[in-house]
Amino acid sequence: MDVVDGEMKIEKEYDQGFRVEHEGDYHQGRLPESSKIKKKKQKMATRCDQRYTTPTPTPLDLPIKFKKRIRDLGGSDIALIIQKCLFKTDVSSGHNRLSIPLNQIRQTFLTPQETEFLNSGNNEKKCSEMEVMLIEPSLRRDTISLRKWEMKKASGSATSMYVLVGKWNSVAWRNALREDETVQLWSFRINFKLCLALVKRRAKSNGYFIEF
Repeated sequence: MDVVDGEMKIEKEYDQGFRVEHEGDYHQGRLPESSKIKKKKQKMATRCDQRYTTPTPTPLDLPIKFKKRIRDLGGSDIALIIQKCLFKTDVSSGHNRLSIPLNQIRQTFLTPQETEFLNSGNNEKKCSEMEVMLIEPSLRRDTISLRKWEMKKASGSATSMYVLVGKWNSVAWRNALREDETVQLWSFRINFKLCLALVKRRAKSNGYFIEF
């Protein structure tokens, strides 16, 4: 009986020590190691979801200062093309382009003739491009090239996207664009000619965005 009692006493002390150790972690604001790992994975998954999904609710109205700028230029037919989170390649000087994936475009912003023109040069040797006016986040105006690319994958399939190229590095540098920032690209027309406006957005605590 003494041996049995001794073993039961040891088991009881071990069990109490285990509980005290972990209760101490919670009491002092620390999580057990397994909980820490789980919480880290959840945080990484949330961040990934936020990069690939459009935050809601989304402001579908162009900031007033951009509206005024467009109105002063005689522009009309304002439409939101895309809201996206900037990736590393969007702000890399080595890539010099802003990607506009077709599957993220909110509405058609090209005329049938413009679409046909950009599709006509869609090959590996030469891409057809349109020179368009761009209003930058700083409200500065410049011209930039719009192209359509077909990005081939190893599987043999291809992903289509529009890209802004040419002077994109200068636009990114002048406006201090950074990876993970949220931007909106808007289209409008001046005498039926396509023009673009780039807006930087900043998240507020309530989930809405404000202009930068």
